[in-house]
Amino acid sequence: MTFGEKFRAERDRLGLTQQELADQLGLNRRMITRYENGLSFPRTREAYKRIAELFGVDVNYLLTEDEAFVLDASREYGARGMKQAQQLIDGMSGLFAGGTLSEQDKDAVMKALQDIYWESKARNAEKYTPKKRKEKE
Repeated sequence: MTFGEKFRAERDRLGLTQQELADQLGLNRRMITRYENGLSFPRTREAYKRIAELFGVDVNYLLTEDEAFVLDASREYGARGMKQAQQLIDGMSGLFAGGTLSEQDKDAVMKALQDIYWESKARNAEKYTPKKRKEKE
């Protein structure tokens, strides 16, 4: 179940309209629609936490592993890291479409790719950080 599906299900469970939920979260109704249609996601863990508290659910229920990965990449490397992480997820999802891998195998491949992403980022930061900046840290 995607974030958008969970989001809508929880809104329906509480009997809230999109506008009522938007008002409670301090968002506009259009953002609620974008969340429910999978076009946008909260940008920070704090936003997920606020939504989870309003719905009365655990924040981990709202996050899939892929969404957590994208959020972590965003926090660590900004908008560019977030975009790269999302592209990695989207590319792998396309590869898996109609395939014969089990869900467990797909998860293992995705986890391995995420590990490679983090290792590459760390290696590049070490390799391309100027010596003067390294000495200050």
